[in-house]
Amino acid sequence: MPSGVVVLTDRLAASRGLERVIAGAVAGGVRWVVLREKDLPRAERAALAADLRAILADVGGTLIVAGPDPLGGDAVHLPAAGPYPPPTHPLVGRSCHDATELNRLTTEHYATISPIWPTKTKPGYGPPFGVAGLGSLVRASPVPLLALGGVETPEQVTACVKAGAVGVAVLGGIMRATDPTETATSLTSAFKKAVTPKLSKPGTGSPRSSTATKDEGK
Repeated sequence: MPSGVVVLTDRLAASRGLERVIAGAVAGGVRWVVLREKDLPRAERAALAADLRAILADVGGTLIVAGPDPLGGDAVHLPAAGPYPPPTHPLVGRSCHDATELNRLTTEHYATISPIWPTKTKPGYGPPFGVAGLGSLVRASPVPLLALGGVETPEQVTACVKAGAVGVAVLGGIMRATDPTETATSLTSAFKKAVTPKLSKPGTGSPRSSTATKDEGK
């Protein structure tokens, strides 16, 4: 199941060639990538999928293909428009933009919900849900949600996790990054920190523990 920082591809926005950007993101901790590039002929897109799978294979990562055709894999991410019912691949996600689309989900394993913040990639969608709206949608959703749209900073990642998202889907923040590895590292670190339970400091705890310590000293 996708979680953490999930990267969506856009070769036209990539700062230094798509494969190099994805390799950099993977070096920074990314383990899930959604291949878009729907304008490419199938053969070219399938070759690109094979290249990206090879990069992810080194770290046990997973490539998800946008659209119903998994291009030789077994994971797809579908648009809100269809197909319905979804295909029976081992991993199926769907893009959603409101509660109505979330309520239409059936056998999908996860969904993205967008936009959380204003986005340069798809400015037509909106208005942005914000963190509060994300939290409401997470509580109402039948499947785990990835927060999408305008996620570019560690603080935004933290806010999305606290709102209940299982991760964030990032496009421009990684694709346009001067240093994809550095950017991915900061975002994945924020996610890990947000989901890691805070341990009590030494010497603190329940009233009973302090009482027990005093008793032991008698």
